[in-house]
Amino acid sequence: MLSLFILLLERSGLIILLAYLLINISYFKTALANRKDLSVKIKLIMVFGVFALISNYTGVEINKDQLIMNQFVTQLSADSALANTRVLTIGVSGLIGGPLVGTIVGLISAVVRYFQGGGNVHIYVISSLLIGLFSGHFGGRFVKKGNYPSAVDGIKIGFLMELVQMLCILLLGSSFAESWELVRFIALPMLLTNSIGTAVFLSIIDTSLKQEEQTKAVQTHDVLQLTNQTLPYFRSGLNEESCEKAAKTIKEWMKVDAVSITNQDRILAHVGAASDHHIPSTEIITDLSKQVLSSGKLREAHSRQEIGCNRSDCPLAAAIVIPLQSKNKTVGTLKLYFTDPSKLTFVERQLAEGLGNIFSQQIELGEIEEQSKLLQDAEIKSLQSQVNPHFFFNSINTISALIRIDSEKARTLLIQLSNFFRSNLTGARTNMIPLTKELQQVEAFQTLEEARFPGRYKLTIDYDKELEQTLLPPFLIQVLVENAFRHAFKHRKTGNHVWVDVHGEEETIQISVSDNGVGIDPALVDKLGKEIIPSEKGSGSALENLNKRLIGLFGESAKLQFQSTAQGTTVSCRIQRRELEEGKHAYIDRR
Repeated sequence: MLSLFILLLERSGLIILLAYLLINISYFKTALANRKDLSVKIKLIMVFGVFALISNYTGVEINKDQLIMNQFVTQLSADSALANTRVLTIGVSGLIGGPLVGTIVGLISAVVRYFQGGGNVHIYVISSLLIGLFSGHFGGRFVKKGNYPSAVDGIKIGFLMELVQMLCILLLGSSFAESWELVRFIALPMLLTNSIGTAVFLSIIDTSLKQEEQTKAVQTHDVLQLTNQTLPYFRSGLNEESCEKAAKTIKEWMKVDAVSITNQDRILAHVGAASDHHIPSTEIITDLSKQVLSSGKLREAHSRQEIGCNRSDCPLAAAIVIPLQSKNKTVGTLKLYFTDPSKLTFVERQLAEGLGNIFSQQIELGEIEEQSKLLQDAEIKSLQSQVNPHFFFNSINTISALIRIDSEKARTLLIQLSNFFRSNLTGARTNMIPLTKELQQVEAFQTLEEARFPGRYKLTIDYDKELEQTLLPPFLIQVLVENAFRHAFKHRKTGNHVWVDVHGEEETIQISVSDNGVGIDPALVDKLGKEIIPSEKGSGSALENLNKRLIGLFGESAKLQFQSTAQGTTVSCRIQRRELEEGKHAYIDRR
């Protein structure tokens, strides 16, 4: 019995080794993530069908309690039985792929086992089908949820599936006495082997997925850090000075051999290998870059010939070239180079593609800011077009964490973040927006903050319905609400309430944002809105910028007013009433 257990453990080790190698192939990992698709089920049937063949042919022949050592068992004598890891492969196929996969793999194993022959072969055909059905039934629940059974589940289900086989031998055998002798000899080794093997198989999948999640978390952190560091460079436009700084930062974080950035005509920066002939200020020399600029699509090269450098001694052997776009137009390229083609993997491609999208957004934002500076009201628009990248990246992190837990909520938050970001871009192009648009911005901000800090803040908005098309400066209310969230409550986590009140008179509207926070230091009240106040949670310039915009648009009478006690603070302003003309984007003054 011990000898049989060791032999079966050895056979199951072969299956588990193959599984380990398979799980570490990115193609198979991607397939596992889409187990509900019929095409993926077919692939799983093929994989586990091969495993079923291996399990049957590497079994141990048993004849009257004697082990017959064969390398491969293709044909059994009429009175022999076969101890193998068939239950392991069928059971795992059902647990991973669901009923369809488990049943068909069970059928494949049953057919193979039938043609191997031996005594009472019909028993193993029936047991294979039953195991495929039962394991598929259990696995179907996990497939619907999008997760996998745990190792503990694997032990229980593996044990149960092997028990099904033992019962089939006892109930369907031609001689109960002979069946009992066989079960007595093989039951314990096979129960242990198949249950342990199932648990190990599932633990390999679980460990692999956890490692992938950890890797993605680290990569996300690195991407956000890199994005944050390169933000000022790309926002200042595609020029040699900013691109050289950005390229150095990218090379340091990405661990590539060279980084190059171009505009549509020439190299703006090249850092790393091949710097002797990929020289800034010169024309683009690689065919690959020209193709990306022409097509606007990411391209990969895995050889010097594909890169198309005109220097025969160029050490660059692989590359990813990402188009940098602004307003749906390719304005340049970001190129990541490798001297060893094997270093260019799927992970690098995905990472580079994500960075390209973010950098393109930064460039576009930079162009918007630059254009706004050329307008007559450059000072006002430069103040109101500021976007807080930390809030944006923190929101992305929150959404990323929710995707696996609550995909519908993550989708809703992504839409709100899109609305919030779109409103920021809209605010950079106009001095005035309708009250309804501003309140949408406030609600989007509140939704994103609620996702990050559930239950911490309560926001109540009260306004006259007749004021919906009344115009006010972009972010006026949102800045005041955000300031209350950030500073009014110190470290208090509950009972934090903010009220927004907008009411109109014939020629003016009164806007106030109140909170039940701890109040403002009396020494700071007179300074608020007039100068930058240092803060642990921001630059301290938000209220000063907002006050400048109000005064610039409406005069001194519109400046912010502050009232604060230990029971809370109210920030208010009174601005001239201006309304959007129907069907137009301009506003009228009701004075």
